[in-house]
Amino acid sequence: MRGHVAFLAGVILLVAGPLWAQEAGDPRGGYVVARQTCSVCHAIEKGRARSANAGAPTFAAIAAVPGMTAAALLASLQTSHRTMPNLILPPEELRDVVAYILSLQ
Repeated sequence: MRGHVAFLAGVILLVAGPLWAQEAGDPRGGYVVARQTCSVCHAIEKGRARSANAGAPTFAAIAAVPGMTAAALLASLQTSHRTMPNLILPPEELRDVVAYILSLQ
């Protein structure tokens, strides 16, 4: 798992950095997107102990990963995962979801 995070961090520096640098996201907008898109599998609100999908971490758990950054989240959301659908969100919505997750720290 840690190797995966390190790999994603490298990808971020090459790909996602310029996108994130354009503008920080809006956590309130990210909550709306997360409620509509992510809550089917993930517990998106702080204090919810379990996600609807047992294999999906809660957003609070994601936010609590040591060293979690906007760039790491952005890259992760744009990288295919075996257990996660390939989400295609507009850049603004991606930034908003990232901002929302980080607001749970």
